[in-house]
Amino acid sequence: MNASPHSSIGRRRVAAWLGFALGAAALPCAALAAGPAAFPEKGRSIRIVLGLAAGGASDAQARFVANKLGEVLQTPVIVENRPGASFILATEEVIRAAPDGYTMMYAPSSVVAQNPQTLAQVRYDPFKDLTPISLGARGPLVLTVHASVPARTVQELVAHIKANPGKMSYASFGTGTSSHIYGEAFAKQAGLDVVHVPYKGGADAAKDFLAGRVQYYFDAAPNAIQNTATGKVRMLAVAAPRRSAMLPDVPTMTEQGVSGVDMPSWLGFYGPARMPAPVVARLNAALAQVLAMPATRDFFRQGAYEAESSSPAQLAELTRATYEQWGDIIRKLGLAKQ
Repeated sequence: MNASPHSSIGRRRVAAWLGFALGAAALPCAALAAGPAAFPEKGRSIRIVLGLAAGGASDAQARFVANKLGEVLQTPVIVENRPGASFILATEEVIRAAPDGYTMMYAPSSVVAQNPQTLAQVRYDPFKDLTPISLGARGPLVLTVHASVPARTVQELVAHIKANPGKMSYASFGTGTSSHIYGEAFAKQAGLDVVHVPYKGGADAAKDFLAGRVQYYFDAAPNAIQNTATGKVRMLAVAAPRRSAMLPDVPTMTEQGVSGVDMPSWLGFYGPARMPAPVVARLNAALAQVLAMPATRDFFRQGAYEAESSSPAQLAELTRATYEQWGDIIRKLGLAKQ
C-alpha cells in the first residue's frame, strides 16, 4: 500500500526528497563559490611565460611579480623564458596550454596589438585565443641616440639625419615590433631617409647600438635608462602622449615638433582562451593585490614603469583600443606583413 503524504512515512519521504532536490540544486552554486578558493591546488605551481631572454627589464618585472604572487596564492609561481620570434613562440605556448589558470603570460602590448597586423607568421587571434586577466604596467618607449651623434634634441637629430641622407640607421627589436613602427612613424613624420636594422630582440639591438653600429633606437624605458648610465647614449624624447613621471626632464616627441609618435605602451597578463571565470577572478584579485604593493610600485618605478592592475574587462577593452590605434598607424605607413 502506498504511503499517504500525510502519514509519518509519507512525510519522511517527502522531506528526504526535498532535501535531496535542494542539495542537488545547490551544487552548481556551491561549486562556483568554491572555485576561486579551490584554485590553485596546494603545491601546484603556476607558470608565467615570457617571450624574452632572462635578464631584461620585463623579465625582472615578471620575476618580482611571480615572487609576490606566490606569497599571495600560497603556491609556487615560476617564470619560464621562451624567447624568439617576436614573442610568437611564447604566445603559442600559452594558447596551447590547458585553460586551468596554471599557465599565463606577461606580454607587451605589441603581442596583441601589433604582431597580428605586421607579422605573417602570426597564427593566433588575440581576441579569440587569449583570456585577458589583468593589466600589469605602463611605460613609454624612449628615443635614444648614440653619443657619437651630435644631437641633443629631436630637431637636432632630424637636421643631422637630413644632412646625411641614407647614411644613418636605427635599430629595432625586430620587423613589425613597436620599436620598428615608432622608427618608421618618426621617419615618415619628419621626412627622413634612414636605414632600418632589425634584430632578433632587445639584447642584440642594444649590443650594436652601444657599439655605435646603429645611431638611434626607440627602446623600452628601463633599457634606455640603463644604457644612458653607460655614457654611450643619450635620451632625447619619450614616445608617449605625456612625459613620464619617472623621466620628468625628458620631453615628448610632440613637444619637440614631431607628432604621430605618441602611442601608449603597456604590458598585461593573459591566459589561454576559455579559462573559467572564477579562476580568472582569483588570479585578477591576486595580481591586483601584488601590483598595489608599495614594494612592487617602487621596483617598477626604478625602470620608469608604473605598476597598474585592471579588471579583465578593462584589459580586453584596452587590447581592442590599442589594436585599432596601431592598425591605423600601420595602414598609414603602408607596412605590409613580413
